[in-house]
Amino acid sequence: MASEDAENTGNAEGTERPESTESTDKPRTPYGAELRRRRIEAGLTQATLSERAFMTRTHIAHIEAGRRTPSLEDARRLDQVLETGGVFVAFWPTLNQRPVAVHFEAARQFEQQASAIREYGGLLIPGLLQTEGYMRALFRSHFPPKTADRCDTAAATRLDRAQIFNDPISPTFMALLDEAALRRSVGGPSTMAEQLRHIVSLGERDRIRVHVIPFGIGSHAVLSSNLTLTWFDDMPPVAYSEAVYTGTVMDESAMVYQCQTAYDLALGDALSHDQSLALIKAIAEEYENAHQ
Repeated sequence: MASEDAENTGNAEGTERPESTESTDKPRTPYGAELRRRRIEAGLTQATLSERAFMTRTHIAHIEAGRRTPSLEDARRLDQVLETGGVFVAFWPTLNQRPVAVHFEAARQFEQQASAIREYGGLLIPGLLQTEGYMRALFRSHFPPKTADRCDTAAATRLDRAQIFNDPISPTFMALLDEAALRRSVGGPSTMAEQLRHIVSLGERDRIRVHVIPFGIGSHAVLSSNLTLTWFDDMPPVAYSEAVYTGTVMDESAMVYQCQTAYDLALGDALSHDQSLALIKAIAEEYENAHQ
């Protein structure tokens, strides 16, 4: 998933803040602490709140612990269930002023709630794994061209998304990469060497699993598109596929199963985790030697 770089359309429903019933001269507590306080005052468990707000219990727990950033829609639902008068929507602009593409917003919310994520990167490194140098090189080739400010915003948003890896356990993450994504020199040899070393670092400390589909395999089951599969602790899995300027979230069980099966077939053609890390290291060394 990598769509922060689309235009900020400024959804009309997100431009006005409902008035809060809380006094504005009180010091604001952190979002998670405020959510926990109001939930307990309402006599609700995390599980009960999640059911009423149509969120997952784990997402509620992560927000309260400060590990995840709520979406604007999360804030609206929490305000409604907890009858706050708009406190959480009023809080929200201070937490997340970094826009994502309209078609990506639902996928981003799922990403924040996930217990497990599997991504396939065919021609490019998936957004969650990108270094700042790599993503900025991508932004420079964007059409229509981006201003420097928009590049800064898009980069900050994508780096924020990657904060999910600060949790040492959840979500579990698997990257299935076509060798083409490793060989395409985005930003030049130095940028690519840094990018590949970053993936190796995450893989060597077992924060992610990496599997590379080598060129020698030829065609495989997910060759024609990017694909993200997302699982949750307490709701059915979803799939997300992205193309130029568009993206589709799929939650119909038969379609999700078809995507999962295609991913598994391609995974069967890939190198093992250790073999993949060895190949990525070797390609990184090639870039480093080319840069000297």
